Amino acid sequence: MQIKNNYDKEVFNGDIGIIESVNDTDRTLKVNFDGHIVEYDVSELDELVHAYATTIHKAQGSEYPIVVMPVLMNHYIMLQRNLIYTGITRAKKILVLVGTRKALSYAVRNVTVSKRNTMLKERLSGGKVILKHKREC
Repeated sequence: MQIKNNYDKEVFNGDIGIIESVNDTDRTLKVNFDGHIVEYDVSELDELVHAYATTIHKAQGSEYPIVVMPVLMNHYIMLQRNLIYTGITRAKKILVLVGTRKALSYAVRNVTVSKRNTMLKERLSGGKVILKHKREC
């Protein structure tokens, strides 16, 4: 999985490919992203990670033939309706939920969305407050 946008190579965060070849002499590898072959130098390998398992956050915007999603009380902080919805809607053909009914029930009822402290407003305004009202998400 490509983990950051690379406009020169035309591959983007979340794109999943298959390693086609490794060249030990040149220290390069070629990855096939749905027919688009991309060559990586050893210095660029930090842009790639294994994709046999990924997070809901990294999966946003993508679809997969099969999704296996754990839904357990052990990870209650992640049991939120919006995350369950995102995970479920990534599956094209098969969805397997592994866990308990209690955890799924908790997640479906949990509509609380944690406030994100991105400081985006301040960054865009150079530190000046530009919005007059506060809006809850």
